[in-house]
Amino acid sequence: MINTKRIKSACYSMNVAMAVIGNLPPILFLTFHNKFDISFSLLGLLVLLNFSTQLLVDLVFSFFSHKFNIQATVKLTPLISTLGLLVFVLWPTFMPSSAYLGLVFGTVIFSASSGLAEVLLSAVIAALPSDNPERDMSKLHSIYAWGAVGVVSLGSLFLLVFSSDAWQILTLIFTLVPLSSFLLYLGAELPPLAVGGKTDASHSLYKNKVMWLSVVAIFLGGAIECTMAQWASSFTEVALGIPKIYGDVFGVALFALTLGLGRTFYAKYGKNIEKILILGVIAASVCYLTAVFSSIPIIALVACALTGFSASMLWPGNIIAVSDRIPTGGVVMFARMAAGGDLGASVGPELVGIITDVVAANPRMLSLASELGMSGEQLGMKCGLLVGALFSLIAIPLYIAIFKKKNPKEK
Repeated sequence: MINTKRIKSACYSMNVAMAVIGNLPPILFLTFHNKFDISFSLLGLLVLLNFSTQLLVDLVFSFFSHKFNIQATVKLTPLISTLGLLVFVLWPTFMPSSAYLGLVFGTVIFSASSGLAEVLLSAVIAALPSDNPERDMSKLHSIYAWGAVGVVSLGSLFLLVFSSDAWQILTLIFTLVPLSSFLLYLGAELPPLAVGGKTDASHSLYKNKVMWLSVVAIFLGGAIECTMAQWASSFTEVALGIPKIYGDVFGVALFALTLGLGRTFYAKYGKNIEKILILGVIAASVCYLTAVFSSIPIIALVACALTGFSASMLWPGNIIAVSDRIPTGGVVMFARMAAGGDLGASVGPELVGIITDVVAANPRMLSLASELGMSGEQLGMKCGLLVGALFSLIAIPLYIAIFKKKNPKEK
C-alpha cells in the first residue's frame, strides 16, 4: 500500500537537499575566491556545470526514460547527492593544490542527483492521488524555497560565528539532509509513473508547439530566478558594499524567503497561473533594474530580495500551466520542461561571471568606474546583473503572447 504522507515527506526532504546543492556553493564563492584564489569566471563556471549537468540528465530522461528503473532511480538519488557533497568538501580539504578540480567533480556528481530529482519529484507528486494537484505541485516547489532560506540563513550565521575556515564542517552538516530523504524512501512503495517509450504517444510532444513555447518560457523563468539566487550574495557585498552577513541575511535569505512566500501563497490561495506569470516577469524587470541602478544600497538590497517574490512562480508556474494544457505529458514532458529551466539557470549566472570579469579587466570600464566613484569589480558586478533584467524584459512580450488565449486542447 502506498504511504502518501511518507512519500511526500521523502520528496520534500529531497527538495531541501536540492536547495542545499543550489544555494550552499554561492555563499561560499568569496571564501573559495579568497582561500583558493579562484576567479569569478571559474566560480560562475561551477554554476554553469551545476545546471548543465542537470540539463544533460533532463535530456537523457527526455529520450531514454523507458530504459530506467524509475523506482530504484528515485530512491538512489539522495545517495548520489550525499556522495557529491562529500567530494565537494573532502577533495579541497585534503588536496588544496587542486581544490578547483575537487569542486568541479563534486558539483557534477551532486548536480546529476539534482537533475534526477527535478524530473522525478514532480512526476511522483503528480502521480499521487490528490484533491488539488496544483496546490501539491506549488507546495513541492515552495519547500525548495524554504530550504534555501534555511541554507542561506544558517550557513551565513555559521560562517559568521565560526569563520569561513569552518566551511568544511558546514558542508558536512548539510549532507544529513539527503541522507534523511534516503531513509524515508527505504521500504516505501512509489506510485506508478507514466514513463513513455519508443512507440508511446509522448512522441507527439515533439510536434506540440505549446510544449516548446512552454520550454522557452521556463528557460527565461529559470534565468530570471537563478541569476539573482546565485549572485545576490556577491552582488550585495561587492557592488553595494554591504557586509557579507547583512547581505546574505537581508538580501539572499530574504530573496529565498519571498520566493517561498510567493509559492506558498499560490499553493493556498492561487488561481489564474497565466496572469500570475505575466505579472511576475514585469515585476522582476522592475526589481532587477532597481537593484542595478539605485544609488541607495538599502533600496538595491530590498530590490534583490523582492526579486524572489516576483520570480517565485516563474518555474513551478510554467510547469503547472503546461500540465494543464498537456495533461498526458508524463515524465517526458517534465524532463523537457526541466531541461528548459536548467538551461536558463545555466546561461544566466554564467553570463554574470563572464561580464563581471571582462568589465573589471577593461581599461575603459575601469576609467568609467573611477569616474562613477566605484571599483572595477563593483561596476562589473552591476553590468553582470543586467543579464537578469535583459531576460526579464524579453520574457514580458513572450509570456503575453503565449498566454493571451485560453488553454488550447492538447494536440
